[in-house]
Amino acid sequence: MTTITTVKARAKFSDVVTKAAFEKERIVLTRNGKELVAVVPIEDVLLLEELENRADVRAARKALKEKGSIPWEKVKADLGL
Repeated sequence: MTTITTVKARAKFSDVVTKAAFEKERIVLTRNGKELVAVVPIEDVLLLEELENRADVRAARKALKEKGSIPWEKVKADLGL
């Protein structure tokens, strides 16, 4: 994984995008020596989204198996609706 400053990334924006898109390189941008964001190939983002969706489905299935329920009127009252 490559690390560069945001100043250098701005100056070489096209190169940064090309490296991520076509060379599948992950590039971390830093500011004041601290990691700030990353430019990554779209495949990485799509995989992360898929993993998050799977985790959400697992959590929903688990919640559906739980016994008991809370009446809608109580939920509304608790939320001040």
